[in-house]
Amino acid sequence: MSGEEAVPAETVAPALGEPMDIMTALQLVLKKSLAHDGLVRGIHEGAKVIEKHAAQLCVVAEDCNQTDYVKLVKALCADNNVSLIAVPSAKTLGEWAGMCAFKHPWTWSGWYCEHDFICEWSKANLCKIDSEGKARKVVGCSCVVVKDYGEESEGLHIVQEHVKSH
Repeated sequence: MSGEEAVPAETVAPALGEPMDIMTALQLVLKKSLAHDGLVRGIHEGAKVIEKHAAQLCVVAEDCNQTDYVKLVKALCADNNVSLIAVPSAKTLGEWAGMCAFKHPWTWSGWYCEHDFICEWSKANLCKIDSEGKARKVVGCSCVVVKDYGEESEGLHIVQEHVKSH
């Protein structure tokens, strides 16, 4: 059952009046960037964006079992002056980076993307969200590069402040 490992779907916005933590803010930023086609996944595409000086932020998974992979990402970011944030899990990063789809029975293929159209991730079945809102069969992602934030938000301001302070 390793392919159907359940990852709890996290709440995107905190309760009213509560401050937003960095991981929630980062999740919001990645989702907005994805919606504006400003997110690149994986080391190959990410390295291209970083080297072209088009990257605004890089996110790497701490649990990546390839130490050279993480070293390469960190070195690329340092050499090209790109901010880097580490997240604990590649599965979580994969979920945040849009590597999942929602299943709805009324669509012609049964897969419905969060952007209101059938997308490539949905067709590839890289992840499923079950009826309880839990992600199943999440494809891990060890590196995500933001080339366009999409729009300003409270989450973006929190991420930018976090990057400045670290």
